[in-house]
Amino acid sequence: MKILLAKDAGYCFGVRDAVDMAYDTSKEYGEVYMLGDIVHNENVVEDLEKSGVKVVSDLEDIPDDKPVLFRAHGTAKNVWKDAENKKMNIIDATCPLVHEIHREVKQLHEEGRKIIIIGDHGHDEVIGIASQVEDAIVISSVEEAEQLRKTKKAGIVSQSTQKIENVQDIINILMTKVFDLRFVNTICFPTKRNHEQIKELSEIVDLMIVIGSFTSANSKRLTELSLERNKNTYQVTNATEIDVSWFKKNINSVGVSAGASTPDLIIDSVIKKIKDITNTTDKEIIYE
Repeated sequence: MKILLAKDAGYCFGVRDAVDMAYDTSKEYGEVYMLGDIVHNENVVEDLEKSGVKVVSDLEDIPDDKPVLFRAHGTAKNVWKDAENKKMNIIDATCPLVHEIHREVKQLHEEGRKIIIIGDHGHDEVIGIASQVEDAIVISSVEEAEQLRKTKKAGIVSQSTQKIENVQDIINILMTKVFDLRFVNTICFPTKRNHEQIKELSEIVDLMIVIGSFTSANSKRLTELSLERNKNTYQVTNATEIDVSWFKKNINSVGVSAGASTPDLIIDSVIKKIKDITNTTDKEIIYE
């Protein structure tokens, strides 16, 4: 059995840095608090909790002598201001590429443009981006784009983990709605890289496995991209969810990728499970 692992599967640098920062801060202060999960991965959240990383729903729930960690996805502007007004010890684990989107949005707004964000409604990152200016519009689909009223001047950014195909389709509609349109492509380079790898990998293997939480937007998009090219695609959160029956029908090669919130430990355990099921002793091949 040939096992091909996407080279950039798993943690992106922003998530890895945020998780490491959470562990380090907890070790230094005994505990650190966050508004919501640091990443969309249940296994990571459970392990962090054991190390003193606590999740709360409001700044008021954080003890005065403990720090608050703002997560990789970014934080709404009003929450940030509230924490500063309370003189809280803020640990900023926001991905630098998300900070860049915030700067781009504010620049577009200063140009007098209506801000349109291509992204998932209610996603933490999108909420943070939208909060940077007043009256931003979030569009998640072509159908929503078609409902937009004609606008004279608009600036458009996207959630960092969007599929380029979805962004392109929406932009094509918005070009008919906006007279003066400026688009800044804010899909992050780890996302672009991972999407390209899974598009290629899914077409050359018999079976494709994507590792990632079903609450993770980027993991679900990897699965969608793979399914479009290989119907024999399955998403799992960890090794225990792998089904032996997947390997019974002329499966000679397996591709493995993982969302940006999936730690190396889980990826390794999935590969080990595949090897155990298929009696494979050969080392997996890194697919670039």
